Order: sequence, then C-alpha cells, then structure tokens
Amino acid sequence: MKELLNQSFWGNTYMAYLIAALSMLVAWVIVRVIKKYAVRKLQQLVSSTNNQYDDMVVAGVEKFIIPYAYLFINYNIITHLVLHPRLENILRVAITVITLYYFVRLVNHILEALIKGFMEKRQETPERIRQLRGVMLVLKAIVWFLGFVLLLDNLGYDVATIIAGMGIGGIAIALAAQTILGDLFSYFVIFFDKPFEIGDFVNAEGKTGTVEYIGIKTTRIRSITGEQVIVSNTKLTNTALHNFKRMERRRISFTIGVTYQTPAAKLKQIPGIIEAAIKAQSIAAFDRSHLSGFGDFSINFETVYFIQTPDYLAFMNAQQEIYQTIFEAFENNQIDFAYPTQTLFLERANQEKSATAME
Repeated sequence: MKELLNQSFWGNTYMAYLIAALSMLVAWVIVRVIKKYAVRKLQQLVSSTNNQYDDMVVAGVEKFIIPYAYLFINYNIITHLVLHPRLENILRVAITVITLYYFVRLVNHILEALIKGFMEKRQETPERIRQLRGVMLVLKAIVWFLGFVLLLDNLGYDVATIIAGMGIGGIAIALAAQTILGDLFSYFVIFFDKPFEIGDFVNAEGKTGTVEYIGIKTTRIRSITGEQVIVSNTKLTNTALHNFKRMERRRISFTIGVTYQTPAAKLKQIPGIIEAAIKAQSIAAFDRSHLSGFGDFSINFETVYFIQTPDYLAFMNAQQEIYQTIFEAFENNQIDFAYPTQTLFLERANQEKSATAME
C-alpha cells in the first residue's frame, strides 16, 4: 500500500493526490458547517435589529465571501501539486477571473444595500425605491466595466494601449452614444434632484398630465386628454417644467368690465361685491380688487385672490361659485357687463345744412 501511494502519476505521488482530495473534503465540510451554523446564527441576530447594514454584511458573507474562500482554498491546494505550466496558467487565469467576478458582485451588493438603506431611512415613497432599479442598473454596468478593465490589466494586457488603439472608432461610438448618455445623465439628475416624481401633475413643453413612469431614457406622461406622451429625459431637464402637485396655493387674477353708463355710486360698490363673493368660499383668500383702468368700451376692475389648496377640481368649483355670485349681485344692482359695441353719432348741424341746400 505504501509503495502504491509513493508511485508517481503526472509528476505527483498518489499520496499527494490523496492529501489534496482530503484537504478539499475538509474545506468543504468546514464551509458547510460555517454556512449552516455560524451564518444562520448571525442571520438570527441581525434580524432582530433595525439596522439594515448588518443584514447587508451577513448577506455579503454568505453569498460572496464564503463561496470565494472555498474556491480560493481549493486553488491553493491544487497549486501545491506539480502541474504542467499550461495548466498552471489556466488555473491562474481562472482564479483571477473568479476573484474579480466575486469582487464586482460584492461591490454591487454593497452599493445597492447602501443606497436602498439610505432611501428607506429617508422614508422615500415605494415609487422612488422602484426607481432605484434604473440607477443600480447603470451603477452595476459601470462597476462591471471597471472590473473588466482591471481583469485585462491583471492578465497582462496594456489597457492604455487598447483604449488608444480604438482611435477614430472610439470617437465615433462616443458621438453615436452622446444622446443616450445625455438622457442617462438627465435620469440621474431627475432621480437625485427630484424636480418631479411619479404621480406628479406637470406641464412641460405644452404637455399637461400625470407622470406615470420615469425610465433611464424617457419619461411617460398621461395627458389630460387620455393619451400617453413620451418625452426624453434631456428635454425635461432642459425646459421650464411646471409641477402643480407641489403648489401650496393657487393665485388667480381676473378682470371684469362694466359699461360707461354705470353710475359712479355703483362703481364704488363693485370692489365690495367682488370681495364678498370671494370671501364666501372657505378655501378662497381675498387679496385685492381695484378699478384698474378705462378701456375702449368698458370700465375695468382687476381682482386677485388665492385658492388655499392645489386641488384643481376644488379650484374650479370655487371659481364657478364666485363668478355666479358676482353675476347675480350685478343683476340685482342693475350693473351691466360691458362688451364690444359701436355707437353712431349723427351731427345735427350737417343735417340742417343739407336741408337748406335742398330748399
């Protein structure tokens, strides 16, 4: 038996192969024990805390560190054997790829957990948390790209030479991706600066409606007429956007014109009539009402008041009541609204001259 174990095969004794196999088995048992008892115990401990970051650490250990540690131990066990140079090179490349693979996944896991924990701490809305997927998709792509560059560098490739060798082709790709990158950057601006959110009632470039979806490239708005309007993120961040949901109160200004035949005494009553009509509405706050000028066919009164709610339907109902009350008050006080008219004046002197000439 001893002689058999001391015999060589591919440069190693059977004893060396047996020790390597037993070492891998022991490593596998240790890993299983750690995952079954140590990690499970840690999961029970962190589940009783309100801190999200300890959950992130335990999940990272279970998903990435332990599997990688097991593979790395096996790699070291195998490399203690006498191997063919080509096989050694294959194993070296493999462990490099595996290392960067687990490293990138661990970084992405930490980034996602940190950003999600930060948003939950700020008590962000579920829509905002769902929006996080788009941000994480971009961040993960960047991390994977950096990991790929690091892999090439570790494998002995000159990354600077490769990038420089792209030359005109790289410039062409960059120019072609300029619009996409612009929309992508605008998405980050919308996500972090929050000029609007899902559910907000907005007006942008003459389009009014409710924001339904915010994507990496475009935002979808359900217009008040029913159709879905798709606008690029770049346009939304480069244009003046009215967000009505964040309006605390609404300022309304309107002008009423009455005829020139209205007596002066009644003209003095008009601001009071308008003020009373506005104050009759509980959600309305009167600001001012003045005789603002003499028009071509009317004496004009300018009025300003506020609606103390952003609700558009409430505003329309209150405005309707105010206008109807003003109309009824004018009718009761015999005050006539002005409208464009033309009056023809005939000179009597000209008529008398014409009559004398005929005689």
